[in-house]
Amino acid sequence: MHRQALTLIHEQGTNLSITEKTILELHRLTRGEIWDAGKYKEKESNIIEMFPDGRSRVRFKAVSAADTPACMKELVERYGDAIKEHRVPPLVLLAAFNLDFLCIHPFRDGNGRVSCLLLLLQSYHLGLEVGRYISLERLIEQNKERYYETLEQSSHGWHEGKHDPWPYIHYILSIIKSAYREFEQRIGQLQSPKLKEKIEKEDIMLNKNNSQSGSLFMTENGSVLNDR
Repeated sequence: MHRQALTLIHEQGTNLSITEKTILELHRLTRGEIWDAGKYKEKESNIIEMFPDGRSRVRFKAVSAADTPACMKELVERYGDAIKEHRVPPLVLLAAFNLDFLCIHPFRDGNGRVSCLLLLLQSYHLGLEVGRYISLERLIEQNKERYYETLEQSSHGWHEGKHDPWPYIHYILSIIKSAYREFEQRIGQLQSPKLKEKIEKEDIMLNKNNSQSGSLFMTENGSVLNDR
């Protein structure tokens, strides 16, 4: 099921728009025959952290089910507008979108997996194709403790528009950088000049965006959704 969603992204690439329709389709593909696959949540849900011993705790109280459709519509529209305006480094926008998506928590289940798929798709739209060779989802899974830590830091005060998005933004940028480092090691072993040249160009783009990320906010509070 998850493989179908990955195949769709890898095959369609930039032809697959960042829309609510796409987001719902990715969720449907990852959830298979589950009754609410491809549907926004109908009941309240929160961001839950699961511990190895089976314990769990609420990390963040998400947007209500009633407000979810409007929030998702606004998120997608604001992201599209921000990308077109070119006022903020696109990789910062990508990471901020990911944060807002997780804070909205639009689905009953499968939000984390869909967020990783969107991260991959949005990377393609920005000309970064390392996710074709290195699994971004695997790197996030391998750094799950830091993922939860930065998500908690950046979601604190999100509902009031008083949150600090930068811990999570820098975390996402670090994941993409890690993917490039791993890929560079593989390319070094393969000795492929064309692939090396391509990865070097994309890495320069990533470094340029990362160096700018500390000085720009896409909105007053560093969120794609600014009046939440």
